[in-house]
This record gives sequence, structure tokens and C-alpha cells, in this order.
Amino acid sequence: MDELLCNIEFLKSESNYLARVQSELGGLREYRSSRLDEILEQVIIDLQEEFESAQL
Repeated sequence: MDELLCNIEFLKSESNYLARVQSELGGLREYRSSRLDEILEQVIIDLQEEFESAQL
């Protein structure tokens, strides 16, 4: 049986990137940056921390 862990959206405007992450544990949060790699890194770090703490 599949279980949805999180929903992630990446959007791009003319000069900025926006990531929206929604999960049951962390709720809805947004990340903004002019660089995509910065947003990707932050989303990865936050999700790793969130799911590692949920397994404890």
C-alpha cells in the first residue's frame, strides 16, 4: 500500500525560484532563492531531518 510522504513543487519566476513543500509532519513551508541549487539543498536537508526524527 502506498503512502504519500510529502508533496513538493518547484516554481520559477523571472529571477527567483520557489519551492513549496507539504508534509504531514512539517506542514506547508516555502523556500525562495535566486539559485535553484540552494533551494534543492535546503529542501533535501530539511526533509532528511524531518524523516530521520520521525523514525526515532
